[in-house]
Formats: sequence, structure tokens, C-alpha cells
Amino acid sequence: MKVATYRADGTSGEERSLPETPFDGTVNEDALHQVVTAVLANRRQGTASTKTRSTVHGGSRKPWRQKGTGRARAGSIRSALWRGGSVVFGPHPRSYRVRVPRQLRRLAIRSALNTRALSGDLALVEPLHFDPPRTRDVAALLTRIGRASENVLVLTAGYKPKVYLSARNLPGVRVLPWGEASAYDILWSDLVLVEAPALNGQADGAGESEA
Repeated sequence: MKVATYRADGTSGEERSLPETPFDGTVNEDALHQVVTAVLANRRQGTASTKTRSTVHGGSRKPWRQKGTGRARAGSIRSALWRGGSVVFGPHPRSYRVRVPRQLRRLAIRSALNTRALSGDLALVEPLHFDPPRTRDVAALLTRIGRASENVLVLTAGYKPKVYLSARNLPGVRVLPWGEASAYDILWSDLVLVEAPALNGQADGAGESEA
């Protein structure tokens, strides 16, 4: 499997073959669905709360006598039928966290990388150096590549704070070290830009903490 390569200034280079690990061309859609669903579920706060009949203020006495008024029987203003009363089967604080096995997470990451590579939305780039950090340098790079208006995930060879600082003000750009991106991060992006030296490690166990 071959992908496009770019120099650090955004000019095109020769196509390069990807390593068979993790780029074996296999896409497991079931694994992708499970992991992405788990990531989104784990991001939920679970703080929604409603009051039950026992927690609504007031209603300690009968609103009116049982008979003779011509109105329906009512025992408390806490009833869910009343405005300002309780909520039946309403939400309460809970955890939505879903545990995903490590092997499934890694399978999903490989599948996501293969998805982007097969669709031509994964490219290699020479090591990036922005000293001092400047947002316009990253914007100029993406403009030359022709993907400035899209979501771009930059996977660096190790931790590069200056690359992160240069891109953090661009709303459609994320910078993560290779091996730290989850399957959701990869699928979120329209283009995955990988620093070429990052493939030497071939670390595919990325993004395990979020799922």
C-alpha cells in the first residue's frame, strides 16, 4: 500500500510504501463501531437528574378533601400529574462508562488507519520543526497540501510541544504523538498526516485510555 509524501514545506514528494504492520489493508467495521460508540459513551457526564415524589418540596398534606368538591381526587402536589411535581422514570446521575478490551481497541485503531490509507486520506510528511511556534506555519503547510479547510490529525514522532503549540489555535487540527491517537481521533479526521520517522516504531496501541 502506497501513500503520498510531503516535505516539511508542503511540497509533494515521491510515494512511499507503508509497513505491513499495522497497514495490512484489513478493516473491521464491527470493531470500529464498538470502540467509537464506547468513546462517545465515556465522554458523557451522566449528571442529568430529576426529582422523584419523595424529593419534591411540599405536598405534605392533601390539597383538598376527598369528596364533595367536584374535582378529581388528589393526595399530594408531589404527584407527577401536577405542574412542578415529580418526574416518573426520569434520569438520575449515573456512569455511562463502557470498558473495551485492549485487543479490540488495537484492532479498531488498525482498522481506522487502514480506512484512511485505502481512501487516500493518509499521507506521510518529513519531521516538522516550528521554532518558534507559529500557527501561520501550520496553516501554510496545510494550504500547500490543499487540506486547509478539513479536519487534519497530525501524528508526530514522539512528543513535540512546539508542533502542538503551533496548531492548537486551528479548530480543525489536532496534534498527537504516534501511538496516542484513538480510533475515534483517526475517523474524526479527513486527513491523517504522519511524520515518516513515526512509522519506525509501529506502535498501534493508541488511544486506549479514552475507550
